[in-house]
Amino acid sequence: MNYWNRALCSVARRKGKSVILFAVIFILGNVIAGSIAIQQSTANVEKKIKHDLGATVSVEMDYQKIMDEGQSSSPSALKVEDIKKMGESTYVKEFDYNVQTNLFVKKIKTYEMENASTMGGMPQTLSLKGTNLLEPLDFKDKKVNLVEGRMFKQDEINSGKDVAVVSKKFAEANGFNVGDKVVLDSSVMDFKQDGSTEELASQDHPVEIIGIFEPTSVEKKKSDGKDQKGGIQEQFMETAQFNTLYMPNDAVMNINKIEFEKGKELVPDRYKKADGTDMSVEDMNQITPVYVLKAPEDIEAFKEEVKSMIPDGYKLTASSDQYDQVGGTFKKMSQISGYVVLLAIGATLLIISLVVILFLRDRKHELGIYLSLGETRAKVMQQILIELLLISLVAMCLSLVTGNILGKLVSESLIASDAFSQTSDAASQGGAMVVGGGMNMPTLTTEDVSSAYEVKFSISYIVTFLIAGLSTVLLSAILPLTYVLRLNPKKIMM
Repeated sequence: MNYWNRALCSVARRKGKSVILFAVIFILGNVIAGSIAIQQSTANVEKKIKHDLGATVSVEMDYQKIMDEGQSSSPSALKVEDIKKMGESTYVKEFDYNVQTNLFVKKIKTYEMENASTMGGMPQTLSLKGTNLLEPLDFKDKKVNLVEGRMFKQDEINSGKDVAVVSKKFAEANGFNVGDKVVLDSSVMDFKQDGSTEELASQDHPVEIIGIFEPTSVEKKKSDGKDQKGGIQEQFMETAQFNTLYMPNDAVMNINKIEFEKGKELVPDRYKKADGTDMSVEDMNQITPVYVLKAPEDIEAFKEEVKSMIPDGYKLTASSDQYDQVGGTFKKMSQISGYVVLLAIGATLLIISLVVILFLRDRKHELGIYLSLGETRAKVMQQILIELLLISLVAMCLSLVTGNILGKLVSESLIASDAFSQTSDAASQGGAMVVGGGMNMPTLTTEDVSSAYEVKFSISYIVTFLIAGLSTVLLSAILPLTYVLRLNPKKIMM
């Protein structure tokens, strides 16, 4: 009888020992399979979310660092030539830089949150956001949608023409329509030490409305039939978006220059740096460059390439950073499952090795007979290996299914637990406060990550588990096989 047939007969006749070995491998296989399922699911959700967020990197002022270091003045403004130089990177698909400024308006009505309390006599704020693209990135990324009119033309961008795309709420509040030429009034305010304000002068900026937009979040609420109010933070962000006008960069710079000259004339002390020198109009331009990369995988490489070009007081903020803030607990769950895989593999190596050695000690007379009849040690070892692999393969195929179910149950219980929810909510709030301040980055919630998380069968899961499981079984067979090598048939048969 050859060693293949002996192996099959040995597994069939020694039912008790085969069942014990099967149970050990099955239990340990469930732990390994469940951990691998969780680990791959968290990796898949991270990849999916980051792909959905896109490959966007912006250069923003690092307010946290400024406050921590106690700087009394803002860092110097970004230079356009440096922004364009960073845009020449091979990782960049396209880029835009947004010159931003705020106007205090009185005659023009701004959109206000419901139940919002305002200080008496205090002008409302209107934000101007410049662009260097025919279609700003906010429109390309579907954060806002054009509902009426058109986008910019190239000659309007090049010449800095005073044209604007405004929100529907802002247009309705003032009775504006596409094609209207309106005047944005701007007040130069003096802020007193007692908290009062005084209007020193007023200036007019004529602008032509060429388009009207609406934020995607508002359109989604309408289609879903949900309450329009939302949370306070959501209302605040929507209010800021409603009161934003998109204009060519040069147009915003021209308005900012006029505001700077009048403000410096009337309130010169406000336009001094910490060292006492006068500010320039370039220092007043709030420029936020946004780079769209070719792939999400290029984000870290791009950050590393351009970090030396970023002035002190600024930071690089990527769209994928939101997942790092909101999905921190999912990453922690992935790390824990990785540790469990390593521990389970270690336990499998030890337990299977000891179990097989104990079984072989009971069979030493059988093995001694094979050797005394002239069977080679290599074929005896192959017989033991085949027996082990037959039982292991059946146990692992079953644990593929049960381990996947186990991983799903464990991860769902963690997601539903109070501790997990509290951690995720805290991360979500912190992340929204940091990233949500800029209009360039999409908002991500814990619910978005949780809904995208799913434990399921995949080719990579099956292949990874079988490779890990069978490799562990083969390694655990090394010690028992050395036992066979040490067998002396003469001593056994005496």
